[in-house]
Amino acid sequence: MALAYGFTEYGGPDTQQFFEVDIPRPGPGQLVVAVRAAGVNPADWKVRIGSRKDTVPVTLPAVLGREVSGVVTAVGDDPAGAHGFRVGDAVFGATAAGFGAYAEYTVVNASGTALKPAPVSFEAAATLPVACGTALDIVEQLAIVDADTVLVVGAGGGVGSAVTQLARAAGAAVLGVASTTKRGLVERNGGIWIESGDGFTARVTAATERTAPVTAIVDLVGGPAFDAAVRVGPAVDSEGGRRVIGIADPARATAAGGSGVRRRRTTEVFTRLADLVARGVLDPNVQATFPLSDAGSALARVEGGHAGGKVVVTVD
Repeated sequence: MALAYGFTEYGGPDTQQFFEVDIPRPGPGQLVVAVRAAGVNPADWKVRIGSRKDTVPVTLPAVLGREVSGVVTAVGDDPAGAHGFRVGDAVFGATAAGFGAYAEYTVVNASGTALKPAPVSFEAAATLPVACGTALDIVEQLAIVDADTVLVVGAGGGVGSAVTQLARAAGAAVLGVASTTKRGLVERNGGIWIESGDGFTARVTAATERTAPVTAIVDLVGGPAFDAAVRVGPAVDSEGGRRVIGIADPARATAAGGSGVRRRRTTEVFTRLADLVARGVLDPNVQATFPLSDAGSALARVEGGHAGGKVVVTVD
């Protein structure tokens, strides 16, 4: 048996608890991983409260967490013979459907798993599949180049932090909207900090006097903040579409002429992310780690909205 942390019914933090699960066996094209680290994301508590039922069905009790790093302990049949993972490999990836990451063991699909380079820590690798992967997809979907000025609403979180770095690496200027407490993080990532809250669009407009008009918008907050952001500038591509991506509310973004993000959870994309980290181009900004025994505190930190950068659960 193995220890895991999850929830027994949809609801608040009071539904979370530890429980024992069988050590899993891999299906075809799958790997069993002894977990070393698990990334903590807002999606975790959103799954717990039931707001993701349509896209993330679970069987209760359900283990929390969707991104993981660790060491392969078992390899399932691979009919295509294309994956090549072996027992003992250090890997990272997204958990397979029906499995969670806050656990001593979990299962990943080999097609969405990559080898962890030696220079990249297990803690950093565990943050790549969800937050950093989303950020890379955003930057490449928007085709960010050095002529761009990118407005990032919610630049102090895991996705926003990575978007800022990747857009800066492409040569773009980044205006990062975040709270006062996250100013240092935005600026360390190379962004121009814009204080969030009422009137932030006026502060954005003032900042564009030092850069150029906003040409692309990434919204990670939703609601009125999104509505205000899209009024800042046209952010229109060559075909007349809006260069706007909304993560918190993709439907709102689509209605405004933009879109959500198209995720690519593949070995090729994850390998590229790990290389960016190994080369120092991307820092996942792991701000806090918690042992599995204190996983509830890790999720509470993210659910409270106070985490700057990434929070990680570790397993000895």
